Formats: sequence, C-alpha cells, structure tokens
Amino acid sequence: MLSDILSSRGQSPSSTRAWLVLCSMSMLQFFIAVDVTVVNIALPSIGADFDVAGHALTWVVVGYTITGGGLLMLGGRLSDLFGRRRVLLAGATLFGAASLLAGLAPSFLVLVLARLLQGVGEAIALPAAMATIVMMFPEGPLRSRALSVWAAVASCGLVLGFVLSGIITAHLGWRWVFLISVPFILIVIVASLLLVRADRPVARGTAPLDLPGALLLTACPLAFTYGVVQVGEPGANLVVSAAALAAAVLAGVGFVRVEARSPHPLVPLSFFADRARVAANLATMLLSGALSTSFLLFTFYLQDVLGIGPLGAGLTMLPLAVSLVMASLLVPRLLSRWGARICVLAGLGLAAAAMATIALVAALGAGSLWLLPAMVLIAAAMGFGLVGLQYIAVSGATEKDAGIASGVQRAADQLGGASGVAIYVGIGFAPAVHFADPFLIATVLAVAGLIIGAVVIHRAPVAKLSEPAA
Repeated sequence: MLSDILSSRGQSPSSTRAWLVLCSMSMLQFFIAVDVTVVNIALPSIGADFDVAGHALTWVVVGYTITGGGLLMLGGRLSDLFGRRRVLLAGATLFGAASLLAGLAPSFLVLVLARLLQGVGEAIALPAAMATIVMMFPEGPLRSRALSVWAAVASCGLVLGFVLSGIITAHLGWRWVFLISVPFILIVIVASLLLVRADRPVARGTAPLDLPGALLLTACPLAFTYGVVQVGEPGANLVVSAAALAAAVLAGVGFVRVEARSPHPLVPLSFFADRARVAANLATMLLSGALSTSFLLFTFYLQDVLGIGPLGAGLTMLPLAVSLVMASLLVPRLLSRWGARICVLAGLGLAAAAMATIALVAALGAGSLWLLPAMVLIAAAMGFGLVGLQYIAVSGATEKDAGIASGVQRAADQLGGASGVAIYVGIGFAPAVHFADPFLIATVLAVAGLIIGAVVIHRAPVAKLSEPAA
C-alpha cells in the first residue's frame, strides 16, 4: 500500500522508504544522544530529592555512557546474527521501558539501575539502526548524505540535552527529562515495524555470543573511569584508585586474549586488519574525548565561574545547536568534493581551535558571549570530523559485518567521550594540580589527543568516496 501511494506521487518507493527509515532511526539516535547530556543540569535536583552526594550522582551519567559504550559491539554482533529489525525493536523497546522506569524511580538505586538498562538498550538498538542506514544507502554521495544527517542529529541531541535539561527541570521537574522520550520511542518502534524489511529466519546452529568478551569490554572502561575519577577526589584512597586502574588494564588484556582464542569472537581480530578502520576508530575516540570535554567545560564555565543558572546555561548553548544544523547542510557536499580524509583533518583542527578558545576565555575571565566562537568551532568539528570518520569506519561493510562495523564505530565514539572526560577533566580539575588553571590543563590534554588523531588519519590508507552504482 505504501509503495502504491508513493508511486502515485511520482516518487521512488525504495528511495522514499530509505529516507523515512533514516528519519525514524535519527529520532531514536536523537533521544539516545539527548540522554547522554540531559541529566547534567538536572543532577542537583536529583541529588536533592534522593539526598545523595555529588560523587554518587556521577554514576547517573557514567553508568549510562559506559554500559552503553561497552556493550555496543555485542549489540552489533547481535544485529549480524539475529537480524537488524529484530535487534532494533528489542533495543528500542528496552530503552523506552528503562526511560519510563527512570522517570518513575522511587529511589536513587532504582534510578541508577534504570540508567544502566538504558545503556543496554542503546547498545542493542544503535548498531542495528546505523547498520540499517548503511545497507539502505549505497556507498558514495547518498550514504555520505545519510550519515551526515545521522551524525548531525546525534550531535544536536548531545547539545540540546543541556538546553532541554534546563527547561524541563525548571518547569516540569527532573523526572520529565526521562519521561519525555517515551512517546517518541514508541513512534520509532511503530515506524520500524512498518518501514524496515523483516529479517530472514535465524539459521539453526547460529554461533554463540561472546559474553566474556562483552563483559570484559564493559569492565575495562568502567574500572578505568572509576580509578581516574577517584584520583581527583579530595582525600582519595590511592590504593583503591591504583587497583581500579590495574583492573582496567587486566580487563583490556583479557579482552584481547579472549577474542584471539574464541571460536566466535565478539569482534574478530581480523576485523582490525583494515588499517583505515583502525585509524578511523582511534581518531573517533580522540575526537569524541575532546568534544565531550568541551561540553563539560562550557557547563563548568557558565555555571561555576560566571554563576549563570541552569536555564540560562542551557539557553546559552543554543548557538551550538544552530551551528550544527548549518554544518549538517554543508558537510555532505564538501565530503563528496574533498573526500573523507580532508574532512576529518578539518574537523580535528577545528576542535583544537575550539579547545584553545575555551582556554583563552577562561584565562581572561571573559563573559559568556566570548564562548560563541568556540561553540561554532565545536559544531563545525562535529560536522566535518564525525561524519568523515563514520564514513571511513563503515566503508566496505557488507551484510555480514555491517552490524559489527557500526557497533565498533559507535563504541569508539561513546567510550572515547567517556574516557576523554575522565582523563582530561579528571586530571585538569584534580586537587593535586590546583596550582594551574584547570581549563588550560584539560584543553592542552585534549589538543594533544587531537594532534595524535590527525597524524593517524594522515597516514591511514583512506579510499576516495565512490559514486553510487547506476
């Protein structure tokens, strides 16, 4: 019926359906991205309601980000084994149910549990959603345009999370920062049922899942982040911090060993034989670490230094969101004209310029208007850098490995952001280095990471964008 309607309007059913699917997948991506940042400004209200100290509140943010990022590759594997639509529906349903639980949480423990479940739902749904887009748009300008929309929506979700958090918390209460996504997730579920083709029956003898690998991959960043955050706390127990960091290293080594020996690894090590993919995922981690750090530095400066309230701080971030929309319109054309490598290098350079601007504004104690250039630069860095990196990371993907390629790229993005904040902000704002400007330290570390990312991409064998088949 849908095909007949579209044909009668002179539109290609397949191409129109592809863009409708992109819209629904982008809606899912938007609210998943929103939930990364939407709790930041609401944290004081959550702490007041549950009588919870600031240190414990960090797990409302970290639990979601790292659990989701750590399990993303498992989600990608599930998509490849059991079908994209099945896994997409399961993940979106779990995410929506966990959002409802978070909004209705009667205790802080239940809220943290709900956030962990949100992360699991994200990890299951996102690789399937991205793989669906990759398979519906052929390599070349069409796919680059689709991925530009996807990346722009994710970036806008991250930024608008701050804005929405301030508005919703001020007028409706913190619980609505979670409840507001539930009806939209229902729309995504219905759209997926109507628009995404049904999966083939699951073949008998399907390879078992690599659960040990998934657990080790999740434990590694969790332990690492805990260790780094603890070091920065006043009166920190260095033995506990050292033990957590050692556990992170052991989990990382254990993950590589498990993947090398497993007959059905979560991520076959041969997947990383492609130097371009490895370079893209490493650069993604470094760029995401800097971008996530910039968001937190914006918040710290606006609220803690300038004393702007939650609503004002959220609204001050609006130029960043507007700039992202403009970048999303420009990047697809330049990606086709310049190629992915140039776009990524431009994104990394723009991010470095933004971080330097933040450090300069903080050193001068300037007003909020002086942060506008940094916000515009960050938006451009997201538009150029993340879209180009996504294109490189999934280039050459097939039906058999599109899910895992998407999962690895999303995991690199999310874990890179969480780890970057833990390292750059954790070290920059640690009491042990109080003699120096914390904004300067955090930005210097982030810029160093961006330089490494630029060198890696410059040396990678990145193929030129191919034109779609006629």
